[in-house]
Amino acid sequence: MPDNKVRLQKYLADAGVASRRKAEELIAQGVVRVNNRTAKIGDSVDVKNDTVTVRGKRVFQAKNLYYILLNKPRGYVTTTDDELGRKCVTDLVKVKERIYPVGRLDRVSEGALILTNDGKFANALMHPSHHVAKTYRVTVRGEMSEGQMKRLAEGIELDGRMTAPAGVRTLEKLEDRTVIEIVLHEGRNRQIRRMLEALEKEVIRLKRTAVGSVELGSLPVGRYRDLTEKEIESLLKSAGADRE
Repeated sequence: MPDNKVRLQKYLADAGVASRRKAEELIAQGVVRVNNRTAKIGDSVDVKNDTVTVRGKRVFQAKNLYYILLNKPRGYVTTTDDELGRKCVTDLVKVKERIYPVGRLDRVSEGALILTNDGKFANALMHPSHHVAKTYRVTVRGEMSEGQMKRLAEGIELDGRMTAPAGVRTLEKLEDRTVIEIVLHEGRNRQIRRMLEALEKEVIRLKRTAVGSVELGSLPVGRYRDLTEKEIESLLKSAGADRE
């Protein structure tokens, strides 16, 4: 295959449209077109000369790659746009390229969120078989017993499947609440809130403080910074991937 030719699903993944598997599903659905022709599985594209669209919207390869850490405020949804008109995390980041969040934090949660336009990087971090640790500071109403902490650490059944073992420790014990740290190695939807709901505990505040070795630190709420080369390499290493 010529140097400027790549598989269509790889082109879509590298452009941040979807993972390769999801890209294949889009192709199978008939919503991907190459040079105004409906694409099929197995097609290749000329990255310099072909025109690729998904649902009528043209797909571009990014000219400049961005790797950003945002301190997400509460009240923002982790999407690039929202049909309900809610505030999106991408509204907070002012860069020239289209970027998108890696993973998610629900609207009422806050803290460390990575955004990028590097599809390969994003897919490596989000792949189900790659377990990049995520650290959370969670404030719970009332006390947490030793038994409850043990259950959090060992796993709780959600949707008929046990959660993976987690790192759990108590940070503070206050009069009417407890602050705990939870380190997850998987990323199910609303996982921490659902785990604590299973223990009949109310979450008052949930803040992600680190993704892998990348810590939020003193980054102000609603502000962002570029990841360092060392941090990018560390995240890829945690995901078992290499940077080309």
